[in-house]
Amino acid sequence: MHSLIISLQSEFYKSRKTLAFWSSILLPLLLCIAISLGFIFKYQDLIKHPPQILWFYFISPISGIMGSLLLPILVIYNTYAVTNMEYKGDTWKSLFSLPLSKLSIYTSKFLYIIFLTFLTMFLFALLIIASGHAIELIRPQLEFGDYNPNELIFKAFGKLFLSSIGIISIQFLMNIMWNDFLKPFGLGFLLTIICSIMANVGWKYAVYLPYSFPSLTVMNIMSAKKGAELIIFDQAIINSLICGAVVFIIGYFIVAKKTIK
Repeated sequence: MHSLIISLQSEFYKSRKTLAFWSSILLPLLLCIAISLGFIFKYQDLIKHPPQILWFYFISPISGIMGSLLLPILVIYNTYAVTNMEYKGDTWKSLFSLPLSKLSIYTSKFLYIIFLTFLTMFLFALLIIASGHAIELIRPQLEFGDYNPNELIFKAFGKLFLSSIGIISIQFLMNIMWNDFLKPFGLGFLLTIICSIMANVGWKYAVYLPYSFPSLTVMNIMSAKKGAELIIFDQAIINSLICGAVVFIIGYFIVAKKTIK
């Protein structure tokens, strides 16, 4: 455990000034500001809606954009950025020569990518809630405060986070196997587009495709607008966690073999 903590601290210090780290913070901030400005300037078209619908109108474009495109792309880039630090300096071998367990070093990289994704989703939840109340201060006609969406928002973005675990594990594995940007990014982007289409057309086997999990989660979130219960651990999320665990184990043996060179 001690070596894992040291490895995690090392990952943070190496990446704290990188685009991967700051994009995880700035993305939710900028997207929430953009949607908020739309509500502020177009408030007259929204006055007729009750508070619950106002919150759904605010949540829907953010969760839709994130689940369909931005979340997979963010994961694809973050996994590349974290693993590329070692490829760029050709330091995999020297990294494993440190007095730290190989499993701790490998696990720390995987967990750090998960942390960056969690940070983004957590900030989205907080900033959406804060933005809704800020809009009401500027436009009192939009009565966001008359409905409490906190539980729904944290469930929705917590579920989006969990839906990304399978993608994180696969992208992490591809970035370990290939030290260039184009192969993992190109394949990941292509799989995102194909699987998102399969999810949106209702293909019954989409629930087994990791890159379709965020889109399926968005569809589940949208159904909550019609009164459906937002269940966190549905089949897609369970499959995402299973995929993450299995591919994580496979990836470790690949990394351990690299140190022999």
